[in-house]
Amino acid sequence: MSYILRIKVKKADKTVRSTLDMQSRILATIRKIPRSKVSTYGAIARAAGYPGAARRVAWILHRSFDLPWQRVVGAGGEIKLRGDSAIEQRLRLESEGVAFRSRRVNMKQHEFKFSRGKA
Repeated sequence: MSYILRIKVKKADKTVRSTLDMQSRILATIRKIPRSKVSTYGAIARAAGYPGAARRVAWILHRSFDLPWQRVVGAGGEIKLRGDSAIEQRLRLESEGVAFRSRRVNMKQHEFKFSRGKA
């Protein structure tokens, strides 16, 4: 194997490991949200140690199983899903005791505050 190819393989391996680390930290952070509490995509990204990665949180939620996905909302408590998925999210949250103010979660009452440490 040539020297340049070995460097490229090492860089690719490092990228894969950092992506897997990011994913596992975000998954662990999502799992910390207790019943009757919610968090935003951005807050989860910050708590996992990746500020600015709110879209990655959404991507991971879309592709993962066995997560409390209903507890993740948009900024200001807005349900970002559409159609039947939005209705299901709201019903699941209401069954956990989450209160709404019009079309948004009452964030003052139900926002989960992560501790300062990383996930």
